[in-house]
Amino acid sequence: MSEKLQKVLARVGQGSRRELEKAISDGQVSVNGEIATLGARVEPSDAIRYNGILIDTGESTKLICRVVAYHKQEGELSTRKDPDGRDTIFDRLPKIRNSRWIAIGRLDTNTSGLMLFTTDGELANRLTRSKRELEREYAVRVFGEVLDKNVQHLRAGIELKDEGKINFEKVKLQAGEGLNRWYHCILNKGRDRTVRQMWEHEEIQVSRLIRLRYGNIALEKSLPRGGWQDLELEQVNYLRGLAGLELETDSFLALREEHKIKTARIRRAVRKHQTFKKTDEQRAGKPAKTQKFRQTQKKRTRT
Repeated sequence: MSEKLQKVLARVGQGSRRELEKAISDGQVSVNGEIATLGARVEPSDAIRYNGILIDTGESTKLICRVVAYHKQEGELSTRKDPDGRDTIFDRLPKIRNSRWIAIGRLDTNTSGLMLFTTDGELANRLTRSKRELEREYAVRVFGEVLDKNVQHLRAGIELKDEGKINFEKVKLQAGEGLNRWYHCILNKGRDRTVRQMWEHEEIQVSRLIRLRYGNIALEKSLPRGGWQDLELEQVNYLRGLAGLELETDSFLALREEHKIKTARIRRAVRKHQTFKKTDEQRAGKPAKTQKFRQTQKKRTRT
């Protein structure tokens, strides 16, 4: 059964649908030796090359969907590569073979907090482009006075140029005093700068912005800035369910733990073997040492 070329490549972790569509348009992908065109469909038996490298599309049935949560820091770039050579968030993620990390949504450079990355391009594509409303919670620090009417406007909805009317589902003031006040806001749609634009529409300056939650996946307090951690199987399947994809039965974390256990067993076996070998060598050398000691003693007695 044929499928769209970009969909097949996304499923085996070669990038997001958008990235792959551009790569196909730029002539970076070939099928059976011919440069592919956007919209091309492929069969399982077709030979697909991306930048000259043969892609094993059969791996899509064997790969386990992996998702990591990353604690983005302020000032970090969300792009895969920076023209000026600056470090990006992708430089901090764990290295993987025969695949690549794909961001589920984005955060602008000055925003910190929770970001999700996956090896499944189809999962990232469906969640990013989904019309289904998915809650995202932000901690917003604003400078200056916030009036009741401002909060009412944010809850009722604000007309943004590129996105139409958008509202916060919830705006809650947090404890604290002074001109810098923290609010927790819940948004169920919008782009990476929507939160800032909504507050700026009310002529209120946002001094800090942190994403705390994506759906029911929260930023763990134990996760340091610039750190990452794999999601549990239940959390991965929560995201796959939202995207309408088949649920996973195996967990990357479980496989990694199994690998660690096997590796530990091998190391213990090697150490045990080395210990026995050393003991046998010592036993084999003991009579010779004893005989030499006796000969030395006899010589001393004669003299």
